Amino acid sequence: MRILIADDQPQVRSAIQLLLNQHDDSMAVIEAGSMTETLEQILNVRPDLVLLDWELPGFDATNALRQLHLLRPDMVVIALSSRPEAHLAALTSGAHAFVSKGDPPEYLLETVARFHSPPSHQGSAV
Repeated sequence: MRILIADDQPQVRSAIQLLLNQHDDSMAVIEAGSMTETLEQILNVRPDLVLLDWELPGFDATNALRQLHLLRPDMVVIALSSRPEAHLAALTSGAHAFVSKGDPPEYLLETVARFHSPPSHQGSAV
């Protein structure tokens, strides 16, 4: 699974990338620091899931989510925000899920896991 972290704060991107890589090393995690970079990465890398900062500079929720879904209809978008009250606006605008930046890290991992099952290393029982 390819995951794009779109956040203008490098320390937030790094922390999320570290968390995801420690949890599941089968994920390819890439970063973008602006809406322009996000769109470029979506076109070039074609991520399966985007962790999108709801306050990303240059991001207009109504238009941007529509544009993201047009570029990649099958791509999952999880909105992230330091403002928990943005939850309803994010889901109404087309995000698949919402995670507050104040939530425990495990909640972010659980939310990502709902849209991704890591490959099993065990054979199936017959």
